[in-house]
Amino acid sequence: MCDRGSSHIRFQDRILREEYDRQGIPFTGIDPRVVSREEAEYETADVITVPSTFAFDTFVEAGADRRKMRQAPYGVDLNAFYPCAPRNENRFNVLFVGSVSVRKGVGYLLEAFKELQCGNKHLTFVGSVSPELENRIKQLRDHNQISVLGPLPQHRLKEIMSTSHAMVLPSVEDGFGLVLAQAMACGCPVIASQNTGAQDLFTDGNEGFIVPIRDAGAIADRLQKLADNQDLRFRMSEAALRRVESIGGWEQYGQTMYQIFSEAIEA
Repeated sequence: MCDRGSSHIRFQDRILREEYDRQGIPFTGIDPRVVSREEAEYETADVITVPSTFAFDTFVEAGADRRKMRQAPYGVDLNAFYPCAPRNENRFNVLFVGSVSVRKGVGYLLEAFKELQCGNKHLTFVGSVSPELENRIKQLRDHNQISVLGPLPQHRLKEIMSTSHAMVLPSVEDGFGLVLAQAMACGCPVIASQNTGAQDLFTDGNEGFIVPIRDAGAIADRLQKLADNQDLRFRMSEAALRRVESIGGWEQYGQTMYQIFSEAIEA
């Protein structure tokens, strides 16, 4: 069994090289020895599990045997994530959760937030800052519309998700954005790139929006829609709660993996 929580390693290496080059940031790429070792694991495995259709497709495109591939989307702990605080409707709160990095598309979110026409807007970053973005984020720490909080425990994360009007995950490459499901469980509409596994989690236009990678304009457009339309925010919030409850928590993920293991053993 080989469980890969992200895209095929060659796809990951290629798209990250492209992205760092676009940003003008030096990047040596993934160590070729790591790539070789991981591809040997793919070849040796009888079954390869991935968490999303996006990740699945990168394996098929790289020439992996489709018959080996299994998909098992991650769950969310509904006992830990649920609406727990009211939203201030006099302010539009945008949230990012995850590693503040090139891979997560943070630069595109910053561009989109700058474009957003909203008098009382605020953007909060939760997560560790990667070394390549430390200088850029340092410049934002005194910005009165942006907060950089660093990593937070889950109970604090739940509170911030509950009080945010939108959470954005603009990753260039991300096997499955678990934070999307956590935000939805808190009733927070989400905006995510196509490379986050979002299509396996929600329907574009219902519980949130799915946008192309590297498209700050698309992110800004969806943020503007949510900022301008309180009824849309309420509808998406309710739809997000219904959707994530219907998917089930980690128990469903466990059952899926158990079935995959059982079928592999029988085969």
